[in-house]
Parts: sequence; structure tokens; C-alpha cells
Amino acid sequence: MSKSLYIAEKPSVAQEFAKALKENFRRGDGYLESEHAVVTWCVGHLITMSYPEKYDAKLKRWSLETLPFLPEEFKYEIIPSVRKQFDIVSGLLKREDVATIYVCTDSGREGEYIYRLVEMMSGVKGKERKRVWIDSQTEDEIVRGIREARDLSEYDNLSASAYLRAKEDYLMGINFSRLLSLKYGNVVSGYLHTKYTAISVGRVMTCVLGMVVRREREIRDFVKTPFYRVLGKLNLNGKPFDGEWRAAEGSRYFQSPLLYKENGFKEKKHARELADILSAHPPLQAVIEKIEKKKENKNPPLLFNLAELQNECARLFKISPDETLQVVQELYEKKLVTYPRTDARVLSSAVAKEIHKNIGGLRNYIHGQSFAAEILEKGSYKNIAKTRYVNDKQITDHYAIIPTGQGLAAINRLPEKSQKVYETIVRRFLSIFYPPAVYQKVNLVTLVEKERLFSSFKVLIAEGYLKVTGNSFDRKKEDSGEKGEETSCDAAFLEALQSLKKQGVIPVDGFEIKEGETSPPKRYTSGSMILAMENAGQLIEDEELRAQIKGSGIGTSATRAEILKKLVTIKYLGLNKKTQVITPTLLGEMIFDVVNASIRSLLNPDLTASWEKGLTYVAEGDITSEEYMVKLENFIKSRTYGVLKLNNQYVLRQYFDKAAQNYKTSPGRSSANKKKEGKTNGAVNN
Repeated sequence: MSKSLYIAEKPSVAQEFAKALKENFRRGDGYLESEHAVVTWCVGHLITMSYPEKYDAKLKRWSLETLPFLPEEFKYEIIPSVRKQFDIVSGLLKREDVATIYVCTDSGREGEYIYRLVEMMSGVKGKERKRVWIDSQTEDEIVRGIREARDLSEYDNLSASAYLRAKEDYLMGINFSRLLSLKYGNVVSGYLHTKYTAISVGRVMTCVLGMVVRREREIRDFVKTPFYRVLGKLNLNGKPFDGEWRAAEGSRYFQSPLLYKENGFKEKKHARELADILSAHPPLQAVIEKIEKKKENKNPPLLFNLAELQNECARLFKISPDETLQVVQELYEKKLVTYPRTDARVLSSAVAKEIHKNIGGLRNYIHGQSFAAEILEKGSYKNIAKTRYVNDKQITDHYAIIPTGQGLAAINRLPEKSQKVYETIVRRFLSIFYPPAVYQKVNLVTLVEKERLFSSFKVLIAEGYLKVTGNSFDRKKEDSGEKGEETSCDAAFLEALQSLKKQGVIPVDGFEIKEGETSPPKRYTSGSMILAMENAGQLIEDEELRAQIKGSGIGTSATRAEILKKLVTIKYLGLNKKTQVITPTLLGEMIFDVVNASIRSLLNPDLTASWEKGLTYVAEGDITSEEYMVKLENFIKSRTYGVLKLNNQYVLRQYFDKAAQNYKTSPGRSSANKKKEGKTNGAVNN
């Protein structure tokens, strides 16, 4: 009797498949078997790409003469530590009684690659192969995935892009790391007084390093500019409020060179001059020129993809993107949430039709039960397919991260951090079934001595979805991000404002000058860096605008956290665990200067994103693997030959010196100078 073989990515996932198959399984060594099925597992990657010395023993020694290294055919090998499990899986793949292979590795490019390597190294032929593609590990979803499994060949383009991604990272890493280490390693180690410095370069990691170093240098070079605003102290029924002066058209200062911006002066004396003019004729009064009243709706934010969740967890819990991924992966494996490594922030139309099941399950979750019950009672989920939260065109592999409504028995056994992340996902999900929050806004323009004062007010009049978003663990309202949004007046004052009429008069208690100053750019946090990587190097803080950005970013949802972690591990970046703020180290800045002087394009976010976009084109069948490889090899050749012609090693010292001034333990200075500079130039890295 022929059997079906199911290959999962991890033992725990294999167990879930075995449960879903509902057969009487017996345990073997590295697999489970029943009358009709065999279930086995990889343990992550079982195969890796071979180092250059496997091609030729002479390549073990790093030498400029052997670069660029571009093999015609790539070699692969079994990872020694998992050799036993590979042999087990390989043996099962080739068993004569196995007729159909169900590929059940994670539903994404990396999961595809893990299986394809095993199949390639095993030499499997003549078997029917089917791909199981699931969005959660619930029993219903596993059964559906098996029932609807497609022929594996339909995923050949995805497989091709996975192979290319690995080859690209391998070739850039091997060639450029060796090239720059041989060319500049002695210069770096000589400056730092270390024995040897191997320079680590990568397609994505070097670009990310560049983003952090550039931001740090922008902050250092930033010169604060003071400016001076004039504020009228207005008084309505005994309640004071501000009217900000602006040089609107008709003002005696309209487009004046004395201004920093329309609402501030470059020098305090000119602000004082204006305040004196406005105070010249007591009793001071402001005449109402214009009053504008309007309601403003604020919709619930889009659902979480991995990048958004990592940013939110860095903000709320001060945990790194890598930790967030570990937590949400655990939630996924415990059937609590859907597949985490997704770039989509919307649902599919197919899921929208069944979404009541997810909501219904949350009636058993303490922090979601009342909201879930209300949603089901009112039926607000029924029209969700017609909203911006459902869009098939915005989904490639998986829809957004949402709770499954299942697995809730495991909640209380989870670590506190995991429980908080789950609650955050649940509240974001449930909020999309609620109406917008509604604010009443009043904009007021008043006149004093022909100069205009501007005041604006905003008050929440209908809570809408905000009733869902305040987490149970918030210490204060501001922590919820949205529910704690400040309103500038209460309902009683709003009513008084709305009763005002044009040409009415408001008493003015006086005028004050308020000094401000321009602010430098903010340092990246681990979360904001993930968002910047997702948006091809742009830190777009506006949630609505981010949703409109299309195209591939730097890295993928599955790799960004690991890249950031590696940069910290190799000490190119520093990460403050309490604040999650990222800064460069001196070594990181020196590596930046080396790359900037040799292969500058590696620091370009747009170029790095274009490589990722190219992989997407391969996955979608728009270009071939051969076309991509030609472009890749030409890039590596041209940059390698370019660096080989350079003779700029010792010019770099001036850049190293400039960077070193910002660190307490900079090389090449006397202890007296170090002590003196330490008082003024504290270490930037945390």
C-alpha cells in the first residue's frame, strides 16, 4: 500500500500535522508513521552552501588574486550537526512505498528553500509532490491546506528566487568581505591597535549600517537654530487659551526677512517689537474674524504585518525586533495567531467570509470577550469585505497577523511578555470592526491691531474604535498610543467656543514671547529601523502614508530582525536595551568609511531595495533566474575590479580621526586629551 509523506519544518509543527490527520501514529526515530501516512521534519536548515575551499583547496587562503569568486555551479553540503535528521528525511523521501510527498515547511520563500535543498541533495525522482500552504496551525487550516495542496511545480518560481537570494548573499558576502578585508583590514586594525580586522559586508546589512551612521552624523552636524514666537493670552469665560501670531497675508511682517518661519522671528528683539505693538492700546481685545467648526473621523489603523508589530513592540515593551519575532512565532506555533512573517496589513476576501469564527473564539479571551460579543451581536463584521481592511491585491503570500480565536487554553501558561503581545494583536484586530473615532474641531482666527492670532481646539465626541485599543497593562492612557491622544479642551469649553460669532470680542490678558529651537533628526530605534527597512530606507512615521507605499523594501519580513541582530553581534552597531535606540560604534563608522570609499553603492537603500524587487520579479515569473544572475555577476565583477584599482587606504585615516572624536576610548590620542574630550564628547553608542 502506498503512503503519503508529510515534511514539516520543525518537530512541533509535524506533531500538529499528525494530530490533524487523525491516524493511529507510532513513533519512529525522527518520524511518525501510520497505516496511510508518514510525518517527518527538518530542524530548520539541513543543507548549506559550501565555502570556496570546497571548490578548490587553494581558495581557503584569502587572496586578491582569486577574486572575484564566481562558480559556474554551486556546491552544497549537509550541516554536520543535523546529519542524522537529514539521513532520516532523505531515506523517507526515497522509500518505495512513499508515492506522494506533501511539503509542509513554512509557507514562504525560506520554507520553500529548506525543502528544495533537501530534495536536491536526496536526489528524489518520480514522486508526486504537493505544496501545503497554510496561514495558521489550527487543525481546520491544516486540513484545508492538505485538501487544497497544489502541485509543487507551481512554486518553482518562488523556489528560484529563494536559490537566487542565497546565491546573492553568498557571492556578495564572500567576494566583498574578502576584498575589503584584504584591501583595508590592516588599515582598520592598525588604527584600532588590534591584531586583525575582518570586514564583514552584506547586501542588506551594509545598507542598514549606512542608514544608522548617516543618521548619527546628521545629528552631530546639526546646528540648533533658535526662533521666537509671539502668543496672545486670550480669555473666554475665565478660561485662558493661546492665540499664536502668524505673518499671514496682510501682516506688517508678511514675507519679512526677519522671520524664521511664518510664526516665528530669528531674533528676540523683533518678537518683542511685535508684542509691544499688539499691547499698545489697552484694554486689549481680539476681534473674531473667522470661526470654523468641523467634525473629523479617525479610522482604525490597518492590521499588523510583522514590521508594524515589531515597531509597536519596540515602542510599548522596549523589546527588539528579534525578540518580537520569537514571541509571535511561539504564538503561531501554539495556534493563537496566523503566520507571522507577512508583509500584508489586510485580510483576503476568502478569510473575510469566515472571520466570524475568529471573532467568536475571542469571546473566551478575557481582554476581548466583551468586544467580540458586541461585534457579533451588532453584525459589524458582515460588511468588512467592503472596507480598506480587505484587499486581495495587497496580499502576496499571507494576509495580516490576526488572532485565530483558538489555542486560548495556552494563554495563561505563556510568559507575561507573550501575553502582552497577544493582547496587542487581538485589540488591533477587533478595532477594525468598530466605527471611526469622531473629533469635533474648532479653528479660530482673531485680529489684534490688524495682526492675526490662530487657535485650534479638538475634543473627542465619539470614542468609536478607541474603546478597544487601550491595553490592560497600560500604566497610563498615553501608552495605548491612540486612546490617550490629547484633546485640547473639554466639552463645556467646546460649547462656549461654538457659541462665538464673527465680529465678537474676546479679552486678551497680554502677550508673551516663547523661545523655541529646531530639533535634530531622531535616532533610529530597533522598531523604527524595521519600518525604515520595509520602506526602502525611508522612515515614514505616518501610518496612512506607509500604507500607500508600494514596492519591496530592504530585506524581507523574515530576515530584517536577524540582520539587525547580526550588526549588533559583530559590534558595528550598539543597541540600548532599555530604550531600543540604535547607534553606531566606532568600528561601525570606520567600516562605513571603508565601504563609502570603495563600494559606495552598497550603502544605497534604493539599490538594495531594487535587488529585493528583482527577486520578487523572479518569484512572479517576470524575469528568469539567468537574467538575474547575469546582472548579479556583472555587479560583483565591476565593483571588485574597481576596488582592485584603488590606492586609497591611507586617505581613510582622516575619516577615522573625525569619527573617533565622538568616542571616549578613541585611539591615537594622549590620556590627557582623552580625559578632556570625555567631558565634552560622551560616547555616542549605548
